[in-house]
Amino acid sequence: MKITDIYLKSRYIILCLVTIACCGHAKAQQVTIPVETEQTAVVLQTDAAGHLNTIYIGKKLDKTGEYELVTGEYKQAIDYSGMYNSAYTPAGSRNLLEPAIAVTHADGNNSLDLQYVSHTQTKISNDISLLTVLLKDPVYNFQVTLYYKSYYKENVLEQWSAIQHHEKGNIVLQKFASANLNLSAGSYWLRQYHGDWVREMQPEETLLTHGIKTLDSKLGTRANLFMPSVFMVSLDEPATEDHGSVLFGGLEWSGNFKTDFEIDPQDNLRIISGINNYASPYQLKSGEVFETPPFLYTFSTQGKGKASRDLQSWARNYKLIDGKGSRLTLLNNWESTYFDFNEAKLNELLKSTKKLGVDLFLLDDGWFGNQFPRNNDHAGLGDWQENRKKLPNGIAAIAKEAQSEGVKFGIWIEPEMVSPKSNLYHQHPDWVIKQPDRQEYYFRNQLVLDLSNPQVQDFVYHVIDSLFIKDPALAFIKWDCNAVIYNAYAVHLHQNQSQFYVDYVRGLYKVLQRIRAKYPEVPMMLCSGGGGRVDYGALQYFTEFWPSDNTDPIERIFIQWENSYFYPAITSANHVTDWGKEPLKFRVDVAMMGKLGFDIVVSKLSGDDLKFCQNAVAIYNEIKPVVWQGDQYRLSDPRKENTASLIYVDADKSTAVMFTYLVNYRYGEGSKRPILLNGLDPEKKYRIKEINLYPGTLPVTDHERVYTGDFLMKIGLNPEVNVNRTSVVMELNEMK
Repeated sequence: MKITDIYLKSRYIILCLVTIACCGHAKAQQVTIPVETEQTAVVLQTDAAGHLNTIYIGKKLDKTGEYELVTGEYKQAIDYSGMYNSAYTPAGSRNLLEPAIAVTHADGNNSLDLQYVSHTQTKISNDISLLTVLLKDPVYNFQVTLYYKSYYKENVLEQWSAIQHHEKGNIVLQKFASANLNLSAGSYWLRQYHGDWVREMQPEETLLTHGIKTLDSKLGTRANLFMPSVFMVSLDEPATEDHGSVLFGGLEWSGNFKTDFEIDPQDNLRIISGINNYASPYQLKSGEVFETPPFLYTFSTQGKGKASRDLQSWARNYKLIDGKGSRLTLLNNWESTYFDFNEAKLNELLKSTKKLGVDLFLLDDGWFGNQFPRNNDHAGLGDWQENRKKLPNGIAAIAKEAQSEGVKFGIWIEPEMVSPKSNLYHQHPDWVIKQPDRQEYYFRNQLVLDLSNPQVQDFVYHVIDSLFIKDPALAFIKWDCNAVIYNAYAVHLHQNQSQFYVDYVRGLYKVLQRIRAKYPEVPMMLCSGGGGRVDYGALQYFTEFWPSDNTDPIERIFIQWENSYFYPAITSANHVTDWGKEPLKFRVDVAMMGKLGFDIVVSKLSGDDLKFCQNAVAIYNEIKPVVWQGDQYRLSDPRKENTASLIYVDADKSTAVMFTYLVNYRYGEGSKRPILLNGLDPEKKYRIKEINLYPGTLPVTDHERVYTGDFLMKIGLNPEVNVNRTSVVMELNEMK
């Protein structure tokens, strides 16, 4: 017998043995479950033994019945376990790859086998559907319910799991992922992000190879300081803005996360994402339900731009507080005063707020602490009483003065944190996260409060609530979070320390839920020493986030550009500061591609600078509906071109705003060629107008020139950006 015949015969025998092991003597009826959106589909299917697999993620088929034929077209290497494409891979039985769930049963056994029982599909609205799939272990009284929430028009899915058992005793969850995806292509390109303080959202794109690539965080609070949980995976080749198949994903969780990318022996890609099980075996009582956070994803066959616009639309429609509404422009005192201020200084800044024309004055760090005054970042956190020397008449007096000036008042707070130099630290050492017998180790001279403790949750809630008691008209809260967790230990958890990282985030969410129940519409900024915490798990309780403490406008172009793939402009708090060497106009133009704010000393502005800022605020108030609610198209990539350029287009394609910035200052560089626009109606005619000009300068663009959308998207428009015109804002209006 030939060697090839022996090989093929052995493969056949192995396949038969696998089939017998999986199927026993009875063949279960095959069930195919498509989850469809307007353009994409995720398809689940049971095998002969009733195990649930993901057989397809991609472009939606015209005929739903043809999904049943998908598996027959794949002639790949043998799957020895029959589980490579499991919809939720259990550990300890036949699985040979990375599991989505691992458990130690009450009797100490580590095996798990999940079989399909039933499913239900519920239509929540015309746009939203929910699929629930029940899986059970045939030996142990253990079950998992998988949830797939689909948003039809936005092509977005949220996926999570609920784990429950009725065994005689407690079990321990060793791993508990939210989602287990399976993709099939010739190759896979991962675009991930890394960073640190003032270096957020630095992209890297690499070809995935065999083995496991892991993105994760173990920081506890500022989970994505070093590595955000969001990512992109392109199929076959790196996707561009307008071409290629790409999946965007991210976990809606503000603590430790873990996402594994594993190419299986059949060269398919498995993506398993959820709460990081690092140091977190979780004890589950009989009858108790452990629900994982949603994993969010969208799939596009039309490049990164389409996936981004779908995700932004989903966020505005369903995830953000007042996502279809408005936001406040503001003046922040931080870079004007830092910790050095008093009531008189603040009253002058209130007058500057009114003069500037913005909506709100934000009082930043340093307003609290008496025995341990907050005159620097070494003391005071946790003692949330007004500093009597700085504010002898309290917050209420500042708020009243703001009201008399005709502006709103907001305040900074960092309620999850504590300074070792504080009354709170000395009065409640059991509330502080620290190892009892080890030397304390500080991040930014502070420690973290134990939000897994219900008493601490009450304390943090009442800190916020007390601010509204002092100022019922309080219009804005900047919620900061500057420390990570060292020496993790929670006194009240006693012997269940491995549950700490999970229970901390759950405690945070409980506080935020209570705050939102009482104050559902108050704007709140999610801040974290920069973009160290933004994710949709936290962002659903906030109206905006702070992308970075780095407000150098050149750097901000890159940071805001990458964030915009996952978060809409209405969420990005962009402030004009004195960072960088670029002119004031450039700094303002950069801040306009999001939620505009100022952190400058208004009294030191020259006459022309002040006039420009006042005019800019007025112009911004006119264009912000398009920026916040329009479809975003990236036109010129700053990492590839001399310019960064993007455009926001309203829903009926009648108005658009285009921003262009010079990012290469070498001799003679600028916008040498026209930039192709996108998102317009080719049949419509548009009048082009340059806006936000500095006093005394004239537009280069002919205001009377009218272009068709066809011309602008095929030939393009040159905004004439160069070293003398480093930023240009264009408004396009349909000629009717």
